[in-house]
Amino acid sequence: MDWTVEYYKDREGKEPTAEFIEALSNEAKVKVFRIIKLLKDYGVLLKEPYTRQIKGKVRELRIKGNQGAIRILYFTYTGKRFILLHGFVKKTDKTPVREIEVAEKRLNDFIQRQGG
Repeated sequence: MDWTVEYYKDREGKEPTAEFIEALSNEAKVKVFRIIKLLKDYGVLLKEPYTRQIKGKVRELRIKGNQGAIRILYFTYTGKRFILLHGFVKKTDKTPVREIEVAEKRLNDFIQRQGG
């Protein structure tokens, strides 16, 4: 079975990570979707420089864009699924705690609504 990549959907049905990606330049979108395809193709075998552990279950996709370092925070879920939780453009070397907290909140919301 292949890996699938899904966007986190909030209680109102919005997909904030998809909205973030859509707002990027066309050049940046191409880079983001290329890395997402690598994630789908290689699954958990995909390693640095494309992905890195952040905190707990949260990992990041790492994309170099013309707007800066683009990060997509995600986690692995049952059934060979990746859930894209949050996207942002990184301005400093260290991932801001606020960005990690957004991803963790969405992860917990997702799991709670899945019944797990």
